Amino acid sequence: MTTRSRLKIRVAKDRTELRRLAAEVLAKKIRSAIQARGRCSLALSGGSTPGPVYEELGGSDLADDVPWSQLEIYFADERAVPVDHPESTYRLVKETLLQKHPEVLGQMFRMPADAADRDAAAKRYARRLPDPIDVLVLGMGPDGHTASLFPGSPALDEREQRVVAVTAPKPPPERMTVTPTVIERARSIVMIVAGAEKAAMLSRALNGIVDPKAIPAQLARRATWIVDQEAAAGLSL
Repeated sequence: MTTRSRLKIRVAKDRTELRRLAAEVLAKKIRSAIQARGRCSLALSGGSTPGPVYEELGGSDLADDVPWSQLEIYFADERAVPVDHPESTYRLVKETLLQKHPEVLGQMFRMPADAADRDAAAKRYARRLPDPIDVLVLGMGPDGHTASLFPGSPALDEREQRVVAVTAPKPPPERMTVTPTVIERARSIVMIVAGAEKAAMLSRALNGIVDPKAIPAQLARRATWIVDQEAAAGLSL
């Protein structure tokens, strides 16, 4: 594992090490939030990279040190699909992080991206979403998007609403996402990035000109970035 001091970047040698490292960081941040405030609001993202991390946190020895009864789970974004759909982030979290902790399901608040009136549902979710979030977990796509904030999206200019319905340029297109305000106000952010296909964008995000409208992941530059060696190939460490 390699650590870079100026930006908070931790590089794992492979996805197995990344899975463990990210889970350890999350467990520590959750405990710290609970020690400070009695509860922890944890907002999660979906995708192929964080799934194994959630599984490690919920299913390994790390789970023994997580005060599950004091944890509230929210979502950074969600696709407009049923809860049992393979693309559902709610389903991902239920089947990984909470597979061995079903008692926590009542403390998980689904983002209703499939509601008939998505704009109204987004406003309701924003009212439920704590401000600020204690721990926010994000990922980054090869195009630089994070949550469901894609390059050039009008949602990047949103400053009044904390949650909005959006149409993404990749399937499934209909989604709901937190806005930049939520990311900027989060007490702690963990950004998890893996894969050679993200190396060029990761280099731009961390070493290039700061322009969140072009690279939304730059909204989280202050995050703890946990990346694998493939994704870090373009970084000077």
